Amino acid sequence: MALSLDIVTIGVPQVEAARAFYTSLFSTSAVAITAAEDGHAVTTRLDLHGTGQLALHRMDALAADAGTDPAASDPAASGFRGYVLSSIVGGPAEVRALLDAATAHGATVVKPAKKQLFGEFSAVCRAPDGTVWKLAAAAKKDTDPVPDPPRPTETAVFLGVARPKASKMFYEALGMTADRDYGDKFVDFTLTDGVCRLGLLPRKALAKDAGVDERGDGFSALALTHTAASRTDVDALLAAADEAGAETTAATTRTGAGAYEGHFTDPDGYRWNITTPA
Repeated sequence: MALSLDIVTIGVPQVEAARAFYTSLFSTSAVAITAAEDGHAVTTRLDLHGTGQLALHRMDALAADAGTDPAASDPAASGFRGYVLSSIVGGPAEVRALLDAATAHGATVVKPAKKQLFGEFSAVCRAPDGTVWKLAAAAKKDTDPVPDPPRPTETAVFLGVARPKASKMFYEALGMTADRDYGDKFVDFTLTDGVCRLGLLPRKALAKDAGVDERGDGFSALALTHTAASRTDVDALLAAADEAGAETTAATTRTGAGAYEGHFTDPDGYRWNITTPA
């Protein structure tokens, strides 16, 4: 039993528009759709070519799920939500191609594609829904023809936290294993096939790396999901999180889709859903 980041859920104003943007960007397709009573989608889930899944949830519904007043859940669209999503592709040319595709479909450039201070080739853009994305190259030089479209080799979520060392201890208590550990500067966790990587940076440093102002408040519009193998594993992870200092935000329950799930927020306030498959 170990925590993994199987699904990243972001709140969006309109699910249909966000689905069109992300399917155009990543050339992927929806794997699950739920319709609202008015006929418009409440949530859709996209497979990121085996590097995890991205769920798009209508903002007011995600806020209600998190116990936040939907009427007061407008995200700080011009501010920093406290996290950055990242798509890692093969080389610099793929970063440029991905950024071009993003801007062609409504994203705004925060940092242009170029070699950064420590040799990393990357770019940063803000999606039409307000989410900040860092696009980075795994290699410093292009060695193969650029695939059309580029496909991610890794998807990551970087959380802005108070102290990465303290947050690392919390996640290790839930079975995660640190990969690169630079103390209170940067920590990330070992990646397994089919899931997203989780990384931790001080909030100010993460905002600086992304090229945005660190200020921002309001609803973060983010939920992280681990799919457990059984109800026993759900209960065990929730108990481990509680003992490690998490705040349990909802008791375990069986959903209408048949899944068994519970929720907690980590010591920095990020929401996790622990669930069994429906």
